Amino acid sequence: MTIVLIAIASYLLASGWLVAAAGRDGNTNPRGWLMPANLALLLHGLTHYLAWRASGVTDLHFFAALSLVGLGMSTLTAVVGASGRMRALGVVVFPLTGLALLVYALYGHANQPEPLDWRLLLHAWLALLAYATLSVAALLAVFLWLQERALRRREFHRWLRALPPLTELEMLLFRTIAVGFVLLGGTLLTGVLFVDNLLAQHLVHKTVLSVLSWLAFGALLLGRWRFGWRGAIAVRWTLAAMALLVLAFFGSKFVLELVLHRVG
Repeated sequence: MTIVLIAIASYLLASGWLVAAAGRDGNTNPRGWLMPANLALLLHGLTHYLAWRASGVTDLHFFAALSLVGLGMSTLTAVVGASGRMRALGVVVFPLTGLALLVYALYGHANQPEPLDWRLLLHAWLALLAYATLSVAALLAVFLWLQERALRRREFHRWLRALPPLTELEMLLFRTIAVGFVLLGGTLLTGVLFVDNLLAQHLVHKTVLSVLSWLAFGALLLGRWRFGWRGAIAVRWTLAAMALLVLAFFGSKFVLELVLHRVG
């Protein structure tokens, strides 16, 4: 638990550092936040590693998956933010990841993990990477909406200086969606190849919602390439597709594991 508390404190310190830096001057590129952020990521990953080593099985139940998605989001935030682009994401992502880690540490070890072969593990890891990447895309869409709304109203808040220019933010959004789209496609493909008997495993609804989400993200990318979709259209499509994905994965896992007490 000590490792978990230090990791959470490091996440909060990194987030606070970014808030303070944005308050001083959003055009600067402070790098001091990277040290506590990297420490948090290291300890967060170590927490899962020690748990897996103790049980001998990879735990991918609801709270573990939630924590791992947070870890993936924070890792992407640190990587992108280190170059000075969208480090403001850390203000939101780091505290949420710290909360997910705390919940995992407190409640995530009630169920005994079941062993999975390498094929199902590949499917699961692709799913977690896809969800983490597309969750970052959803946050970028929210930032894009807030930025456009503030500029339309000529409300030049100080936090706007912490964001990249509108065109750069939009480009980063679509690049993130493209990566997540590929990862989600890989998730669906490995699911078709490696997961047997969808009805018995209560996976039909999860598969349908995931396919709908993948199609929505694909339609958005096609609309961007063919019709130049941007702004509010991009935000709406991104959030709608992400809502389907959340229902597909965490919604179904919540009902199956926490309500019905089955393995999702």
